[in-house]
Amino acid sequence: MASLQGKTLFITGASRGIGLAIALRAARDGANVAIAAKSAVPNPKLPGTIHSAADAVTAAGGQALALQCDIREEDQVRAAVAATVDTFGGIDILVNNASAIWLRGTLETPMKRFDLMQQVNSRGSFLCAQACLPHLLQAPNPHILTLAPPPSLDPKWWGPHTGYTLAKMGMSFVTLGLAAEFGPQGVAVNALWPRTIIATDAINMIPGVDSAGCRTPEILADAAHAVLTRQAAGFSGQFLLDDEVLAQAGITDLGRYAVDPSRPLLPDLFLD
Repeated sequence: MASLQGKTLFITGASRGIGLAIALRAARDGANVAIAAKSAVPNPKLPGTIHSAADAVTAAGGQALALQCDIREEDQVRAAVAATVDTFGGIDILVNNASAIWLRGTLETPMKRFDLMQQVNSRGSFLCAQACLPHLLQAPNPHILTLAPPPSLDPKWWGPHTGYTLAKMGMSFVTLGLAAEFGPQGVAVNALWPRTIIATDAINMIPGVDSAGCRTPEILADAAHAVLTRQAAGFSGQFLLDDEVLAQAGITDLGRYAVDPSRPLLPDLFLD
């Protein structure tokens, strides 16, 4: 499989979970990784900081830049992108991983929580792309990869948690628009989504989700690696699923990604 050696990735929400797994997979190739996340000090509920992630990236063989960055704040995003370019000389890949979740109905969704999801998910993905694109357009094989589901207007995904679905589908529609605008300019703009729920610290905080029926973040890390090492030209506007990406790469035995191989897997949201 092709390598990300020497490539510079700007990954949002990379202090833990899926973002960190993608960072570590790239680091094993010898990539440069800008870790853009809010967590600069340890949180007992959500372990992992930009500093612990940077240490892990370095230990895995990559170069790391820890950036405390709230992607709701335009000035912070632009400063983080500028610091990445100053440190590594450019940006080859943007991974829009940061996301906020609240799986409640309309009457149980405070507007503060609604606003947070819209600001982080769709607006944050748009802002990070806007800030990175001038540099991506100068890169030899530029990619934007967003952790977002295939767009769907099926009411069964909207009724139970309109606020979250709107925010997550917002990331999908941002992907669709950016792909149409920048795909013809040679930027691969695509989305990646898991077939099953992924066991992360954030998911473990949601009542009723049994992590034994989940897969580990490494499945998305390996799938993301397969996407990001592809030729960017002509590869845009795709809504990819992790298991299908891995099958195309010749990986069909997914048992090693299961938290508990003896348990049935829990399907993720937004997939029929």
